[in-house]
Amino acid sequence: MATLAVVHAGLGSPSSTQLLATRLTEATRRRLPDVEVRTVPLRDVARDIADNLVTGFPGARLRAAVDDVVGADAVIAVTPTFNASYSGLFKSFVDVLDPDSLAGKPVLIGATGGTERHSLVLDHAMRPLFAYLRAVVVPTGVYAASSDWGAAGLPARIDRAAGELADLVTGRVGPRPAERFVPFDQLLAGR
Repeated sequence: MATLAVVHAGLGSPSSTQLLATRLTEATRRRLPDVEVRTVPLRDVARDIADNLVTGFPGARLRAAVDDVVGADAVIAVTPTFNASYSGLFKSFVDVLDPDSLAGKPVLIGATGGTERHSLVLDHAMRPLFAYLRAVVVPTGVYAASSDWGAAGLPARIDRAAGELADLVTGRVGPRPAERFVPFDQLLAGR
C-alpha cells in the first residue's frame, strides 16, 4: 500500500489552504483508494519548528511530522501565499528536511491566495524549492484564489493534478486519457 503525506501551512483552522489540501487529497484517493494518508498540518508544529531552528534538535512531534513526509511514497504540499511566495512556516518546515530526503519523490504542489495575481507562486517559488530537493513535481500545480472557490475551473485543475500524482505513484506510463485534458483557455473560462 502506498503512503501519501499531505503537508499544509494554513494558519487558521479551518483555512482555505487546509481546504485545498483536503480537496487534493480526496481527488488523489479516488485514483488510489488504498493509499494511506498522513496529514501534517504545520500549524500544529509551528513552535516545534521554531525551536528546532534555534536549537538544532527536533522535538518528538516535529520528528514524527518529518518522518511522515520523508517516509511517504508521495507528497501533497500546500501553502498560503505571502508576499508572492510560500509562507515562512512552510519554508521553515522544508528547512528542517534533509536536502536529499525528497529526492525522486512525487510531489503535487498547491497554494492559496486572495487574488489570481499571485498564482505564479507555484512556478516561481514552489517548483524551484522542490527542484532543489530533487523531488519530481507533477506538471499541474493548483493555485486557488478566493474567487476560485465554487468556480468551475478549480475542480478540473484539482482532478488533473491528482491524476498526474496517482500516475507517478503507480508508475503508469503512456498517453493521458483525452477526457482528463482541459485546454488552458477552458480552464480560464471556468473561473
